[in-house]
Amino acid sequence: MNNLCKLLSILTALTAINCQAAEELILTAQNKDGEAYPYVLNYESPTPKYVIILFPGGDGNMNPHMKEGKLIYGYKGNFVIKARKYIVDNEFATVATNSTQSSERVQAIISDIYRRFPETRIYLMGTSNGTFDTMSLAGYLSDKIAGVIHTSALSRISTLDAKQYKNRQLIVHHRNDTCKVTPFYSAEAANKKYGTELIVMEGGISVGDLCEPLAHHGFNGIVKETTDRIKDWIRQGK
Repeated sequence: MNNLCKLLSILTALTAINCQAAEELILTAQNKDGEAYPYVLNYESPTPKYVIILFPGGDGNMNPHMKEGKLIYGYKGNFVIKARKYIVDNEFATVATNSTQSSERVQAIISDIYRRFPETRIYLMGTSNGTFDTMSLAGYLSDKIAGVIHTSALSRISTLDAKQYKNRQLIVHHRNDTCKVTPFYSAEAANKKYGTELIVMEGGISVGDLCEPLAHHGFNGIVKETTDRIKDWIRQGK
């Protein structure tokens, strides 16, 4: 291999590494008073076809911030946050932020994403307690983003009529999720009653608290498989 080829190989490798590692704290999503709504952007491509906004479970407060030049945030063990390494590629980017019911906050983030990636299609994905917010915002977001994905959803998902919304709605649930606030039968009921699309996952391992990420509730052991199926569903949209 001549020197030029070696140089090109090195540059190609470095570019791939930089793209793979691209993670930024973004503070440009703001309300009318200039208050910033921080989010963590993970991306490979400068023009992703899809951006998925991620709402973690628990109290949903990731609190992304910089400390001594380092990006700090919580919930790295949560399903939607762990899923990022399987989501992000040449087509997909992710935005991880505090879960919220505030239409003002989510609209500021959506507007900021569209300013950054004008041609992208935006989806919102929450998990566990984060689905309280995805369900609460579903009506507001009906004509504003491409779709909403509810994973390990709270039991109230059984009363969510997805047909009333203009965008796509998906439920993703582990068949053996036995967390008392996210029973599988509620997800199944929404599918049967309203025809909401449902991806049922099986397998993996369950350890400890039934409502925590290391249980079936968090798709433990099958995070990649679950993420791949969600991405396939997104690609099927118009």
